[in-house]
Amino acid sequence: MIDQIGDIKNVIDRFGRLGYVADRALATAVYLVLKLSKPLLIEGHAGVGKTEAAKSLSSMLETDLIRLQCYEGLDIHSAVYEWNYQKQLLAIKIQEGSDSEKASATVVN
Repeated sequence: MIDQIGDIKNVIDRFGRLGYVADRALATAVYLVLKLSKPLLIEGHAGVGKTEAAKSLSSMLETDLIRLQCYEGLDIHSAVYEWNYQKQLLAIKIQEGSDSEKASATVVN
């Protein structure tokens, strides 16, 4: 599937067919990520389309999407070895109201 990605215009068109309006900057980043076999980090405010872009890209590539909810204090163990989205959300809620070290110990253990 990656070999069929074509050029940047094709990336924009494929996003469009999936119902996602991708601008040239996102399409260029996706194109380069696929050509160079590198990861892509998408960051931004809530509601700007990060998750939908990822869902569209996973559909485009016919692969599974693994969603990682990032938050301050997220350590490598939790991020790489523990794909429990609900547990990650719980950690965020706990950290909003308490010391991050205590919260991490509570959630990770």
